[in-house]
Amino acid sequence: MWDFIVSLFYYALFCLLPLGAFSVLIHALYSLPMRRRERARFFLDVIETTLDRGQSVERAVVSAAESHDRVMGVRFYLLAAHIEGGLQLGDALGQVPRFLPTQISTMLRVGEKLGDLKCVLPACREVLRDPPATVRSAVHYMIVLLLVFSPMAVWMMYTLSIFVFPRFLGVADGMNSKPWPLTQFILSHTTWLIGIETILFVLLVLAALTYVGGPRFIRWFQPRQLPFVDWIAWNIPWKQKYLQRTFSAMLAVLLDGGVPEVEAVRLAGDCTANEVCRHRAETVAAALQQGAKLDNAVRAFDDGGEFHWRLTNATHTRGGFLEALRGWHEALDAKAFQQEEATAHAITSGLVILNGLVVGLVAVTVFGSLIAILRAAMAL
Repeated sequence: MWDFIVSLFYYALFCLLPLGAFSVLIHALYSLPMRRRERARFFLDVIETTLDRGQSVERAVVSAAESHDRVMGVRFYLLAAHIEGGLQLGDALGQVPRFLPTQISTMLRVGEKLGDLKCVLPACREVLRDPPATVRSAVHYMIVLLLVFSPMAVWMMYTLSIFVFPRFLGVADGMNSKPWPLTQFILSHTTWLIGIETILFVLLVLAALTYVGGPRFIRWFQPRQLPFVDWIAWNIPWKQKYLQRTFSAMLAVLLDGGVPEVEAVRLAGDCTANEVCRHRAETVAAALQQGAKLDNAVRAFDDGGEFHWRLTNATHTRGGFLEALRGWHEALDAKAFQQEEATAHAITSGLVILNGLVVGLVAVTVFGSLIAILRAAMAL
């Protein structure tokens, strides 16, 4: 009985405890993007509630920090400390850049510059929309592949190539038997299969790091003079639509707030936190300074031309630019979600097919070698 208890203790210590710790770590990393969005939404709710009551946002942040609630995280208390030190909200956000997404921080600073934080909150919430459930399911599947199948596949192929396949070849050569042509091809190109699985594993790791780290993590690898990460984001169809929605929403907010067109375009470009969008916004601003109308100048921002006629119609409607462009923003979201969902399904289906192909090739190699050896043995 005592031996059983000791064995159970060691099993829990060396198996269950590490597995539980690993599961908790994976859950914490995977839920990090969702927790960032929830933290940003909660902070926007605090701002809106405070403004509705006619109170100071800075004072509300300091008061919330005095409650020592852990929901907002450590960086919220750093933000409150900077505000308590005499900084305004926008300057304090600049001192704690990792508290909110870059786009949200920029939008709030623009709202503070306008003297009306509440007007930028709808645009902020559009940026924080959750992806569709099908996209999240595809991410779940990719993480399963990352944590389970890909490392096992690399380890299995490496083990077979070192300990199993050479033995099969040795026995087959000793019995003067020839495996199937496909089996011979796989045996002679095992290194390529290991390389393909390793590359797949590395790509999945990069995708997981991109998802967990977010845009700020990706920009660590982008030189200031070569914004290739922003260029890639602009050329991904659904990312481009999200950037167009952010630019259009902030431009509408700024125009409704009475900001001059040139300055509004530049500030809206800054709110995208993308160098390609900033460059296109500067092109639009230069066209405005040369006397072009806004609806014609924005052609430089949107290659498809849809933004041009949407903005043209918005200038002839009542209720403000943001209300007039709301339908286009919803259409951009719908198209972006559709493209993202289709890409996620295509990637996951491709991974399933590729993994099945690898398993099939391994099975053909093993059983093909065994069949060739048995045939040679029966011939003797």
